[in-house]
Amino acid sequence: MDVVNIFLTSELGESLEDFVHDQRRFTFDRLGPDGPRRLVEGPMWAFVDWVMPELAGLEMCRRLRADPRTEDAHITIVLEEDDAEDRRRALRAGADDYLVGPLTRTAVLDRVLALQSRGAERQATRRFELGALVIDMAALQARWNDTPIVLRPNEFRLLRFLAENPNRVLTREDLINGLGKREPPIDERTVDVWIGRLRRAIKAAGGGNPLRTVRSLGYVFDLG
Repeated sequence: MDVVNIFLTSELGESLEDFVHDQRRFTFDRLGPDGPRRLVEGPMWAFVDWVMPELAGLEMCRRLRADPRTEDAHITIVLEEDDAEDRRRALRAGADDYLVGPLTRTAVLDRVLALQSRGAERQATRRFELGALVIDMAALQARWNDTPIVLRPNEFRLLRFLAENPNRVLTREDLINGLGKREPPIDERTVDVWIGRLRRAIKAAGGGNPLRTVRSLGYVFDLG
């Protein structure tokens, strides 16, 4: 089943349950200043409030467009009132369109269902490059200096999530949540097995060991 990822900067993103329509699952999450906290597979929609606690909605739009993980997202700015100048500023900052708040589940789904086919193909064909590492989402293949990294699907997703968050300590819980493996519950030590397999695959492709263990905390993908 295809997944459509819907992120909201408002608290609404934490309270909405998944919605299934026409063989697609629409998932909801909260979006913070640092972008998604999990792997985004499939098209992404971001509903950005004009006023946010941590930063302005316009700055959030700019950050999403500058982030390789979210640069192709469909961004809807949620205005407090229908002001022509605010609309122009939002579009210049990278928003695709706008809604006037307050935001509701119905308003979100109506907007996404009306336009959700846009951007799906772009997301599916993305290439992610990080130094010697290239991740090809269309081929579901990773390479290190053009040498294929032989990975199972789970380790491929793990590599992508780590590479999208370089130089940052990720706990075992972060990795479980990031890969969307919250149900059924997974023993955190299972992450050590995933990391071990991924390390061996990268080493076999000539990539050495870019995955650093931080004692008692988690793991870091070191960007050399």
